[in-house]
Parts: sequence; structure tokens; C-alpha cells
Amino acid sequence: MPGENLTRVEAQERAALLSVSSYEVEIDLTRGAEVFGSATTVRFTATAGASTFIDLIAPVVREVVLNGVALDPVEVFADSRITLTGLAAENELRVVADGAYMNTGEGLHRFVDPVDDEVYLYSQFEVADTRRMFAVFEQPDLKATFQFTVTAPSGWQVVSNSPTPTATGDGASATWVFAPTGVLPCYVTALVAGPYHRVDGELTSSDGRTIPLGVLCRASLAQHLDAENIMDITRAGFTFYENAFEVPYPFEKYDQLFVPEFNAGAMENAGAVTFVETYVFRSKVPEATVERRAVTILHELAHMWFGDLVTMRWWNDLWLNESFAEYASTLATAEATRWTQAWTTFSSLEKSWAYRQDQLPSTHPIVAEINDLEDVEVNFDGITYAKGASVLKQLVAWVGQDDFLAGVREYFRKHARSNTELKDLLTELEATSGRDLTAWSKLWLEEAGVTLLRPELEVDSQGRITSFVITQEAPETNPVLRPHRIAVGGYDVDATGALVRTHRVELDIDGAATPVPGFVGIDRPQLVLVNDDDLAYAKVRLDEASLATAVEHLRDFTDSLPRSLVLAAAWDMTRDGEWPASRFIDLVTANIGAETDSTVVLVLLRQLATSIEYYTDPAARERVAAGAADALWALAAAAEAGSDSQLQFVKAFAARATTDAQIETLGGLLAGDVALAGLAIDTDLRWSLLNGLTAGGAASEAEIAAELERDSTAAGQRAAAAARAAIPTAQAKEAAWAAVVDGDELPNAVQAAVIEGFGRARDRALVAPFCDRYFDSLERVWTERTNEIAQNIVVGLYPAQLADIDTSTGVDVLARTDEFLARLGERTPSLRRLVVESRDAVRRALAAQAVDRAAR
Repeated sequence: MPGENLTRVEAQERAALLSVSSYEVEIDLTRGAEVFGSATTVRFTATAGASTFIDLIAPVVREVVLNGVALDPVEVFADSRITLTGLAAENELRVVADGAYMNTGEGLHRFVDPVDDEVYLYSQFEVADTRRMFAVFEQPDLKATFQFTVTAPSGWQVVSNSPTPTATGDGASATWVFAPTGVLPCYVTALVAGPYHRVDGELTSSDGRTIPLGVLCRASLAQHLDAENIMDITRAGFTFYENAFEVPYPFEKYDQLFVPEFNAGAMENAGAVTFVETYVFRSKVPEATVERRAVTILHELAHMWFGDLVTMRWWNDLWLNESFAEYASTLATAEATRWTQAWTTFSSLEKSWAYRQDQLPSTHPIVAEINDLEDVEVNFDGITYAKGASVLKQLVAWVGQDDFLAGVREYFRKHARSNTELKDLLTELEATSGRDLTAWSKLWLEEAGVTLLRPELEVDSQGRITSFVITQEAPETNPVLRPHRIAVGGYDVDATGALVRTHRVELDIDGAATPVPGFVGIDRPQLVLVNDDDLAYAKVRLDEASLATAVEHLRDFTDSLPRSLVLAAAWDMTRDGEWPASRFIDLVTANIGAETDSTVVLVLLRQLATSIEYYTDPAARERVAAGAADALWALAAAAEAGSDSQLQFVKAFAARATTDAQIETLGGLLAGDVALAGLAIDTDLRWSLLNGLTAGGAASEAEIAAELERDSTAAGQRAAAAARAAIPTAQAKEAAWAAVVDGDELPNAVQAAVIEGFGRARDRALVAPFCDRYFDSLERVWTERTNEIAQNIVVGLYPAQLADIDTSTGVDVLARTDEFLARLGERTPSLRRLVVESRDAVRRALAAQAVDRAAR
């Protein structure tokens, strides 16, 4: 990929040579649509006489001056490094360059709003894209202060980490001279500029300071920005974290900016957090999305302490940044907002992601070995975020929340503004809890894999439990058994028909088998749930009698968390080939209508789609898909008018409609000839319906163009791109492929939409010809494209939908994948990892299809 791949060894060697004190960065945003001016003055100490390099990705380097001596850029600049030799003890380096605007969501991203032709810019630097905007020692342990001076059109908003100063200049352009920041790692510095709409507010910090708040979005989205709601969640988060951490908010202001074509959910730039702008809701969205936005707001706010105030030394501790923020944001959501069921959301969404990632061949310890930047780029995964947070939750259950937070407070006090490693946090947690965490760290953080817990019960003739043992199984690839703090619940159907908990025991388990004496002697509950309350990180199974009760009475649980745990167990059984997909599909369609948790509905609908597309016997798939779509339409019709579930069921129906009658219903909804009480066919739902019609062959370019004329926004352009790629013709698929793989003009968000549409192919023969072309293009794509764009192609275009046990398309995806991997060898480990992960999904799908076929 473009740019030198900094290794951990190089970073350690550079950190040993020098210490950076300050950057002064001048950015000129008035030089046209292609490039911007970048001038950097960096001051640093070094070992006298040493040599090193500074990082920069730029089309042109105009000037390099080291300690007053002009260096020839042609001689010292190559790829992404400027070589520096003969360093003094005290050094001043000035680099003047032309920076290139990006359309990939990396570096300084440039976007033109199709509504009003206004230009919007934002920076995204993690992992190593600060070097795309200015010359920098690009590693997290070389912290410094940053002083930005920005020249831009005079009518713009310009936001960075420090409070925005009054601009000077009375012409077409103006200059903003920001005050220096405190000491920061370079990857959380920021620049956002353009005619953004801004809403201001404030809050009072725990130390009495008034903290200015800002919420910003594009002007054309201003009518949809619910800034007060966003600030209310932010204020709740400030209060919660300042009380929990006993450290006042460490920066001067807090801006939250919703920016176009963002690659992630958000980024924790110090005092200037950027969010994906789909969190500005222009149409009705599921409550799950509203809750997810709240969790994301609180996740990024937690980073102000964990990551920005105290920063990892190297990227192998990325997990600690992200896991802590994920755990803390869920805790804050549950205890400080209206989403009191946030741990159900965490269990359903985050832990399912963790379990899936942890069963891949590429699974890795939470503390991953990060040898270079490419390693970390593919490590923003379910282990780093969700498993790490799950394990922190387990740790909190083991040491106690009060002792855990006491250790965190001391960690912040000791290490503010500096860099740390995992051992620094564990030292404080050991001191406050009195626990030796050496063994815990070894088993949980340094070993990969997820274990499986099974209940084994014996009952006497009177129905009383005489023996109860929980067994623990480890995968052959990672044969490590772990200690768990778990709860076991017993549930019975009461006189009202509700499935309620009648018995609960909390205990430590370890090893291959652990007795549960607290259940011995009681009447056997109708359902026994291992890992009740979801304290542990482990897959679980239900015994046969409990599974039967669960299938019959799933909707009768009075609480959402145990219901979601039972559904998770059923999903794991399906993925692991212990249960046919047909049974899981029946379980979901029979019970999802009674589900009250929006996120659980969202996750179940995703799992339903995967079961149909990948785990169902191919010979039965068409019939099963049609039946599931009919069930979804019936659920939508039966749902409460205007409810969250009604919206989710209609959108799922639009994605699954296949028969002529179903396609006709979609057309009727879009035209207004079919209606559901309370369902508003708003802008985004119109696109969902049209995309379903397009994939079903019932709409063409003319209908797409007409809808785009109604909604000529950036979101409309993305939806239209997805719809065009979903047209079920060879020509449409070829055009999509050419735009994504052969061309490189598409912005990141449009590229992702085209990839999504390309994969919507009910006739799999349409995409079969692209299998060989996919594998033939991979190394070129990986070499020529930026990281985000390359990963989107490698993962998004992998031909998983061609993986059928009957190979009706004539394509053996596994064999073709293995041929590519053999040819690739170990040349590009990060690319290899992504392909290996995709291969495993195919292997699992083929096994599940065989199980489903045998059950029919």
C-alpha cells in the first residue's frame, strides 16, 4: 500500500533517539481542489550525530531545512520518508510541501455537497495518516504540542483541537491561528473546515470550568440535526466519567462534528470528535441506531481520558484503548441514559461479533503482536473492541467495580499526558483489588480462542437435581481453559405464562468440569441458563430439556437479557453445525414479533439473512427465502402501527423479497397503493424499497434516475449507486466491477455502496464470472490502493455467495481460495489474513448447509 510500512522495531529505535517538543503547522486550504499547502516546523532533541527519518506522504516536497541548512528534497525524500542525518542535540526542522486531498476517508478528506456545491474537509489520522497532512514523527509515543495556523475561505468554520480563535483577514480568505495544544499523540490531532452548520452549548466540569460544546454538520443537513439531544447525552457522559474517574475533563472544549463519507463510526480527536454523518437522522431509523449513536458518543468521550490523556506506547495496546472505551460507554449508557438495557445490546451485538471473530483461523490474543502498521490496520476487529470489552467486564465481575474504578483513577493520576503499557494498568488494579493479575492476564489477554460451557444435569425420579456440573471445552487450535465468574439461572413458567427466574447461583468455575452445588437438591427448573446475566466471555449450550422450553416459551421471558442469551446460544449452535439452519429460521420468525429490544431485532434479522443465504441447503434456499419474506411481511402487518419493529420488518422484507407477489407488494408500497398503518414511506425507506425492486428485476435505470432526482443528496447518490450495481444483468455487474476494481475514482462511501449492490445477486450465475478476476486482482489492489479502499475490496467482493455444497455455479470457492493463498505465500500477511478469514466463512457455510440438508 502507498506509504512506508513503519515497523515496531523502527519506532522503538526512533523513540530511543529523539524526543519531540512541538509542531507548528501551517495549512493553506485556498489552493484549489487537488492540493493544499502544508508547512511544518518541528522542534526535537536527539542523540547528537544520529540519523533518523520523519514521515510525510505528499505529491511534492518543496523545501526541507534542518537546523538552518537547506536539504535537497529530491535527495532526502522518498516514498513517505524524509531522511535526516547529522542531527544535533537540539533540532529545528522545517518542511514545506503540497498535500493531496483524499476521497478515501484518510488524511485530509475533501467532499463536495451535491445539494449546494459547498466544499467540506475533515481529517482522519488513525493509524498513520497524519503524515498525509503534515510532516510528523508518526508514532503514538512521540507526543508533542501542536500549533495549527489555517488559511481558508473566510466564510468557513475551522475547528481543531484548541478552541477556534477569531479569524483575521477581510477578503475572500481568512487565517485562524490556534493556540498550542497540550501534549498529544499525533493521531488525535484534527482539522475540520468548511461551511459547517454549528450549534453551541456548554457544561460545567467537575473542577468548575465552563466547557464550550459544539455540534456541527453540513449546512444541507442542518434541519435534521438534533443537537440538543446529542449535547444532553454528552452532558450525562461528562458527569458519569468525571465522577467515575475523579479526573476532570482534560481539554478546553468539546466539539462533535458529523462529517461526510467517514469510514468508521467516530474518531476520538482530542476535543474535536468526528462522527459518521449517518448519525444525523434524516429519516426514521430503528431505535437500535439511536442507541448505537448514544453509545458511540459515550465511547469517544471515554477516549478523552483513555487514549488521549493517557496513550498507548505502541499499537499492540490498541485493544486497551478500544476495549476500555467500549466497556465504559456501555456502563455509562446503562447507568446514565434512558437505555438502561444497554448490557442486553452489548451481549447481542458486541459479544456476538467477538465470538465470531474469535473462532476465525486468524484469531489472536487480545494483546496482539503488532509488528508494523499493516498489522494494526487489520486489527480494528472484534477481538480488539468486543472481546476486550467483554473480558474487562469479566475482570470487573472478578475484582469488583469499585476496586476496578479505583485502580483506573490511580492509573490516570500517575500517567496523565504520558504513554503506558498494559502492565501499568494491571499494577494499579492489583494494588486496589488485592488480586494477583499475572495468571489472569496470561489466560485472558495473551491466549486466543473462546471456550464453550455446557450444563450436565442428573435428576431423580422426583424431578430433583442430584448432580449439576458445568463442563468447559476449548477449541483444538487454542486448547486453553479459563477461569470464569458466572451466574447460573433457573427459570420456570409461572401461573401467568411468564418465564421467570426462580433460582440463581453465582460462582467461579475453572478447568474442564466444575460442580454447581447451589442447584443440587432443588426441583429441576424448566430452563437452566449457564452464564445468566452475561458475566462471562464464553459460548454456552442449553441442555435438551432447557432447549425445548426455550423453543416453546422464548417470547415469555420477562427480561430481554436472558432471552437474548438463549437466542445467542441457538445462533452459535447453528453456526457450529449442531442445529440445522431451518430450526433457527423457524425460531426467529416465530418469536421476533414479540421481541422488545430493538438491537436484538436488528441482530436477529442479520442472522436470519445469513442463515438463508449461507447456511440453508441450496436445494431448499429459494423456498426458504420466499417463506421467510412472507413471514417478515406478516410480522410487519401485525406489528404495532408506527413501531420500531414495523420499520425493521419492512426493511428486512424489502431486502428479502423474491417472488412476484412480494415484488408487487414492494412496488405497491413505493407507489402508495399498499399501506401499513403508521408506516411513513420517507426518503430512506423509499430507497430501501426501490433497491429491493431493482434487485428483483422490477426497476431499472429510469426508476433509479427518477428517485435520484427526488433525492439529489449525497445519501441519494450512494443509494442510487447501490441500486445500479444491484440491477440483475451482466452489464450492470460489469459496470460495478469496473468502477470499483479497475477504476479508482469513486469516493470511499460510494465505493462501499457499489460493492453492496454488486453482491445483491439472486441469480448467483451473474457474479460467478468474477471469481477468477477477484483473485487475479487482489495483489494489485493491495499494492496500489490505500488501506481503507483495499480492505473494502478484499472483504466486500470475496465471492462467498458462490459457496454451495452442490456447486451449481461451477465455482469451487474453497479450491480457488486455496490456490490464491498458495501463490501468495507469506508475502503480504495482512492481505493473507483477510482472505483466510473469508475462506473460513465459506468452510463454515458448507458445513452448515450439509447439516441443514441432512435434517430435511
